[in-house]
Amino acid sequence: MADSGMSFRSCRELWTILLGRSALRERGQIQSELETHCDRLLQGLSYYKPPSSSSANKVKENKDVAQPLKDFGLRISKLLALDELQSVQLLQCYLQEDYRGTRGSLKVVLKDERQSQALLLKVADYYYEERMCLLRCVLLLLTYFQDERHPYRAEYSNCVNKLEKDLVSNCQSQFEKLFKAEVPTWETHGNLMTERQVSRWFLQCLREQSLLLEIIFLYYAYFEMSPADLLTFTKMFKEQGFGLRQTNRHLVDKSMDVLVDRIGYLGSLILVEGMDIDFLHKCALEDCTEQHQFSNVADIVKEMDQLLLTFGDLPHHGPVLLAWVLLRHTLRPDESNPVIRRIGSTALQLEVFKYLATMLKGLGVSGNNCTASTAKMCVYGLLSFVITSFEEESLQTGSAGLQNSYLIDAACEVLSAPSLAEVFWEMKPNMGLGVILDSAVGMFPHKIGPLLQLLSALLSNKSTVKKVYNFLDKMSFYTQAYKHKPNDIIAKEDETLWRRQTPKLLYPLGAGQTNLWMPLGILGQVMIGGEQGYVVRWDYSYSSWTLFTCEVEMLLHVVSTADVLAHCARVKPILDLVHKIISTDWTVSDCLLPLTSRIYMLLQRLTSVINPPVDMIASCINCLSVLAARMPGKVWSSLQRTGFLPFASNPLTSMAQCVSAEGMKAGNYGNLLVQIEQPRGEYAVTMAFLKLVTTLVKGQLGSTQNKGLIPCVLLVLKEMLPTYHKWRYNTYGVRERIGCLILELIHAILNLSPEGEDQGSTPTLQSLCIYSLANTEAGQAVVNIMGVGVDKIDVVLAAQPSSCISEGPGHILIQTVKLAFSVTNNAIRLKPPSDAVSPLEQALTQHGGHGNNLVVVLAKYIYHKHDPALPRLAIQLLKRLATVAPMSVYACLGSDAAAIRDAFLTRLQSKTEDMRVKVMILEFLTVAVETQPGLIELFLNLEVKDGNEGSKVSPVEEFLLGEWSCLHVVLDLIDSRQQGKYWCPPLLHRAALAFLLALWQDRRDSAISVLRSKDRFWENLTMPLFGTLAPPSDTTEPCVLETCAFVMKIVGLEIFYVHSGSLEASLKDGLQKFSNARRYECWSQYVKLLACHVAAMEDEGVCYFPEQTHMLILAWRMLLILATSHSDVMQLTENQTKLKLFMDVLDATKAALTRPTSVSCLRLGSMTATLLLVLLKRWRSVVATAPDILPPLSLILECVLQAEQQMMERTKAKILSCLISVLQIQGLNGGEISQLPQLLSSVCETVKDEALALIDNTRHIQRSLEPPEDEDSMETDVPRGLQKDQRDGVCVLALHLAKELCRTDEDGEHWVAVMRKVPVLPSVLSGMELSLRSKQNLYFTEAALHLLLTLARTPQGAAAVAGAGVIQTICLPLLSVYEGSANGTSQQSFTRKSQDSACWPGVYRLCMSLMESLLKTLRYNFINEALDFVGVHQERILQCLNAVRSVQSLACLDEADHTVGFLLQLSSFCSEWHFHLPKLLHDVQVNLCYLCQTCTYLLHSKKMLHHYLQAKNGESLPPAPLPRTQRPPQTPSKEAAAGRGEREEAEQKALLAVQCSLLKILSKTLASLQHFTPDCCQILLDQCMDLAEYRTLFVLSFTTPAFDPDVAPSFGTLLATINVALSMLSEMEKKKEASLSIVSLASSEEIQALKSLLMFTMENCFYVLISQAVRCLKDTAILPRDKQRLKQELSSELVSSKHVNDACLLTLISIIILPFRARSCPACPATSVGARLHPQPAGSCRARRPSRQRRAPRASTKVRSRLFSLCRPLSGWCKDRNLFLD
Repeated sequence: MADSGMSFRSCRELWTILLGRSALRERGQIQSELETHCDRLLQGLSYYKPPSSSSANKVKENKDVAQPLKDFGLRISKLLALDELQSVQLLQCYLQEDYRGTRGSLKVVLKDERQSQALLLKVADYYYEERMCLLRCVLLLLTYFQDERHPYRAEYSNCVNKLEKDLVSNCQSQFEKLFKAEVPTWETHGNLMTERQVSRWFLQCLREQSLLLEIIFLYYAYFEMSPADLLTFTKMFKEQGFGLRQTNRHLVDKSMDVLVDRIGYLGSLILVEGMDIDFLHKCALEDCTEQHQFSNVADIVKEMDQLLLTFGDLPHHGPVLLAWVLLRHTLRPDESNPVIRRIGSTALQLEVFKYLATMLKGLGVSGNNCTASTAKMCVYGLLSFVITSFEEESLQTGSAGLQNSYLIDAACEVLSAPSLAEVFWEMKPNMGLGVILDSAVGMFPHKIGPLLQLLSALLSNKSTVKKVYNFLDKMSFYTQAYKHKPNDIIAKEDETLWRRQTPKLLYPLGAGQTNLWMPLGILGQVMIGGEQGYVVRWDYSYSSWTLFTCEVEMLLHVVSTADVLAHCARVKPILDLVHKIISTDWTVSDCLLPLTSRIYMLLQRLTSVINPPVDMIASCINCLSVLAARMPGKVWSSLQRTGFLPFASNPLTSMAQCVSAEGMKAGNYGNLLVQIEQPRGEYAVTMAFLKLVTTLVKGQLGSTQNKGLIPCVLLVLKEMLPTYHKWRYNTYGVRERIGCLILELIHAILNLSPEGEDQGSTPTLQSLCIYSLANTEAGQAVVNIMGVGVDKIDVVLAAQPSSCISEGPGHILIQTVKLAFSVTNNAIRLKPPSDAVSPLEQALTQHGGHGNNLVVVLAKYIYHKHDPALPRLAIQLLKRLATVAPMSVYACLGSDAAAIRDAFLTRLQSKTEDMRVKVMILEFLTVAVETQPGLIELFLNLEVKDGNEGSKVSPVEEFLLGEWSCLHVVLDLIDSRQQGKYWCPPLLHRAALAFLLALWQDRRDSAISVLRSKDRFWENLTMPLFGTLAPPSDTTEPCVLETCAFVMKIVGLEIFYVHSGSLEASLKDGLQKFSNARRYECWSQYVKLLACHVAAMEDEGVCYFPEQTHMLILAWRMLLILATSHSDVMQLTENQTKLKLFMDVLDATKAALTRPTSVSCLRLGSMTATLLLVLLKRWRSVVATAPDILPPLSLILECVLQAEQQMMERTKAKILSCLISVLQIQGLNGGEISQLPQLLSSVCETVKDEALALIDNTRHIQRSLEPPEDEDSMETDVPRGLQKDQRDGVCVLALHLAKELCRTDEDGEHWVAVMRKVPVLPSVLSGMELSLRSKQNLYFTEAALHLLLTLARTPQGAAAVAGAGVIQTICLPLLSVYEGSANGTSQQSFTRKSQDSACWPGVYRLCMSLMESLLKTLRYNFINEALDFVGVHQERILQCLNAVRSVQSLACLDEADHTVGFLLQLSSFCSEWHFHLPKLLHDVQVNLCYLCQTCTYLLHSKKMLHHYLQAKNGESLPPAPLPRTQRPPQTPSKEAAAGRGEREEAEQKALLAVQCSLLKILSKTLASLQHFTPDCCQILLDQCMDLAEYRTLFVLSFTTPAFDPDVAPSFGTLLATINVALSMLSEMEKKKEASLSIVSLASSEEIQALKSLLMFTMENCFYVLISQAVRCLKDTAILPRDKQRLKQELSSELVSSKHVNDACLLTLISIIILPFRARSCPACPATSVGARLHPQPAGSCRARRPSRQRRAPRASTKVRSRLFSLCRPLSGWCKDRNLFLD
């Protein structure tokens, strides 16, 4: 059974394709489908054959179909009397499209009798639908095969040409077979053919008859019917009684009456169309009636006469008889006159015009209904010819008024068809329906309704509006009725002509109001006269619009009288006409202002009466709705004064007040709804009210007006939405329409733009809707609408009689459910985040039994096939729920999960499925990857390989794709061979890649491992990256950019998470190919062009930065950042390529950020600036070779600084960081740049502004933390922007950049000029002072100090800093940094915090360095300030010197280093110090000696120092973080050994770092002590020297230094210092290096610097030792015995030293005779050593070469000159010392 495979196209699928709702939308594809199925379309219902033995045998012999399916197919064949082969084929289609179970459950169903019977009935319903869809396909072809606007007209026309020959005969035979069919019974069709199934079968028969007649009717609308065929159809319809005499009419119930009537309507229309009245009319006008097909068939005409004489008992006969009378009268007016009269009389007695109006209404609205439109065209021709051929009086029987009313109703129905109104206005006024219009004009305004009813129907477009308006504006007759003859009239003798003797006001209105004035002498023709009254047509010209205004005014005068209903009947047609006019052409509204302005008063008065006319009120509101669409503000303000709308009596201040409806009144509308409409069951005013409010909401009123609408919306949400389905209704479909209008209103509110909603504290329309839906019964009502379910919708659609798919109750129900989906989705999306679950979310996610679970109902909308938007919106809501709701969708689906999964994948796999549905399914699965683990596992359907089941060898399981895995479809969609085909458009490809990206982002390793193993996976995945890139200026498909972005992200994640050695070879090959093809350069160029295009569009005033562009740039940024650390894997190793990429990023950043007024450009520039900064950090070597990039960065900075403060905060920081990095990498690139002054100026301006803003913010915070002292404060100052102190903040980075620029400007020419112009220093110092006092803004303070340190290195800068008042800024406020807050005396303890992290002790250290630098540069000009500083902070200084003994953390040692460095500079001014602070000087000297002892002891005993670091301080450093790489697995023993080795190395490095810090402190301490001990040359040569000026610093003892503070420093301390230095020096000079020695842990540069530091320490120590020794020898207070001991100990210690020997003595002599040279070293190489061994915190000053400093000359200078030559033998041994002595 080859043709029974699934290649077979079902009729429903074919119908979907022809409608253009599938993926097959190309004209060639439609042509192919029509050619393939042309024979099926021609056969129609005959395509389905009855059972046969041959077919049954073929089924049994077919080996491709499973036996259970064969058996079940035979059961289907018996039930449906269908061919066995077609039954099996039908079953297969059903299983593919409509079966709601899994393949496994099907086997169970087929075996279970009860379940198989239910399945049989479902297949029967599917079969009936297939038959209907087959007929709909034919009807669709006939509908559009001549419509030039339809895209497939040519293809439809070709197919109709093939069907033309036999189509009608086939349809006719099938129609006869249907109405003659015998009722199926259980004997013939099985025991399932119950009464219910018989009724279902008969309903199907009627539906098929209706469709067949529609096909025949549309066919004959385009093709001529022969007279013989007309006779045949007439006999057939007579026999069937136009549907009323069905063979099985006993089965007709009330629900089938609509179908039966429709069959009658279509039969009647077919016969009328067969008579070809239009052509007959044309022949009559051209006097060539012999050309008509009935002119030469006398026998058929005679037989038709006899046949039609028997008509008359059914209303369907009326149009046929009327048309035949017209045909016989036209062709043979003299023959068979009695027959014509008899037939015509019968037609009029059947009320043919009333029937025509009813028939046209019953066939549906003619908008998209071709059958209804064609019927109106047919009836239009009939009515036109009838009215032209016969007198109007001859067409009336019985009540002339009623007949005339029916005729006008029929004419209005006809004229509502498209284009007929224009045809009418082109005809002569005395022909066709123009006669009816002329007759209506003759009775106007006595009878106002008929004319306005006709004119309303004649409005179709703007041109017809102008014609109607002009027609009414220039009326020539005024018809008036009189009960008695007036006295002011002169009449002719025959009473046929009247003349007015006096002028008259036509309306009894007050003076000054609009009125009509009939002048004197006007003639009037009496049309009707007698005792019953007169009707006179006055020859009077006037404007009907003035008359309409008078009518409205008249109604306003009589509104409270008994005449109100009569006047309403006259005014309502006026308002209906006005509504139609302004709806069609708004430009006429100004001319109608006299009418429209009175509607408000009319509405106010009509709604206040006891029994208000609801139809009239509805017309008023409909007019206002149209006006509100154009001028909502004016309509709203006028409506508020009418009292019609609900209103609030109290101001609305809170959501609780709104929801409780406190103080809200329902208005006149609310009263009318409860008292009038609900009891009557008619809701015209309610529907008009909902349309009006919706229009006002869409009009984007201001916030005040929108809040005024809150009572209206609250009435809808609180009183209407929860209960409208319980109201009484008289008309079917009104309830669904009201529900749809309510949801349209809510949908409009939820889609309001933010500009239309006030964001204040009071509730808004949107927030009210969201809250009501989430927390009140309104939300439950929407949930109930969504819970209708797909089954009920299918039932409503099946019961719909009309063949039109875009109208009827089914269409309204689908629209309502779709709106409910959209409203719920938006309500959840916009609901403010909350921890509590709202009732709406509970209702959506609760687990209910017996199919009450809403999630299951939503998921089952996937089975709906009629409107693809319905399942798409349902899936979108599921996606939203899966994202935000705390639930498991998989658990909610329960036992239906697998079946629903299969349905989703079936539609996803279908090549004809609507693309948007497939995209939404993939988006739902993409969200489920992250939020629904159970559900995504169901869809992934991964199976463990058989070989791995139970295996204990492989720890990693291997997986295979299951049969129902979504990955099959996804792999097909990304297959490069499938791209460009209709079933894989770019949007679907993008959705598939988004799903794959979600798998990678969520690390679904099992699925990822399966995907990696697939052939050509990486090749297919990366294929989009190799495509040709169109210029961004061209219209690029947005999803293509997203597709490439997703691919980049997937590749990036794979490289990031997987070790390079484990990457798939195909991926590596793809990356190599990507690099070889120069795609890096291509994409870089494209991204740059994209950024330039966005900027260019902004220059043209177009805001252009779509989300797709944003995604692509982010993905490209991620890929490049990854390439900086994985360059080998990503094959990005060429420096030339890197340089090109870097310059492109710079150009893109420049293009974007040089438009500071564009939000889009700034957003784009922020992204590229991040990438630029990363590349600067990672590609330093590449940037160093780049062209000068400071100028473009300077330009970018200037533009960014002009942008809005808050929006560009982060971008400014990035650009500032870039500039800092560039200055560090490139400097000034070998010379001056012209941008330096401007750049300095910009940066300084930024520093000043940011500092001032920081000051304001700090003060604001301080005020907010303080309790208010005065509640009535008039403080109004508000900081301009809350500036946060951050390490990478704009202010901090600007300070660092200013520092770098000042450092670059070595001579200070530029920055001095800028700082004179910009008061940056006062701002910075003010901010520093405030920050220090409040102990806030740590990063700002630290950066500011670094800037001041940089300035202080030059005399100009130091003078500027000192002159700006730095000592006032720092000196006293610095106390707050280390003083405790509990009491004023407690000092901040020395913490063990890392010195690299920002902290307030670090600020103190920087302040100390600043004082040191300023004193060193300014010397005597700063001595007073320095003494002030040391006096204020003396306690901290002394504490710091003592703290080294107890805390050996790097931070503590660093502070000691800075403190000793400052004391070293201050020690040069001993006299001044002694004069001002003598006690402090003594304390400092003592503490320095103890510090020297402590450092010597710690350096001497490494083990003890190591013990202190580990046990006491806990400061041993952990191993440094390793780079993120995946290493091959090691054995536990190797790993442990490696860990121990790394830890030992880290501890040794920590120990070395502390030793170097101690050595630096020791060297500076000894250098300081030089200034507190006598000059060696002077004390030796100057016998008159006053020894009292110098204290004895060390006691006369030679014990080893102790750690005990009670042991005073002695000469032994100095000797021990020399020995420690010598031992360290000898350790570094050893050739054989230990495994963890200093040499192995430090670089060669660090070792060389350490040697220099040791030499410097020894030299200073020798100097102090000799100076103090001579001081003791000359001191008379010391006993001679002690002096002798001193000499012996020193000589023995120095001479016995194996390291020094004779060279040591020479050194002593050189130190003694070279005092100045020794004193000329106030600074030491500790700075350089520390810079190498201990990196400073970020932004700290670089180590720099100390400048030469000279003291005041002394008397010993000449002596130094005479003895200078003696030091030369030591120059070689001390050559390292020259590196730092300068």
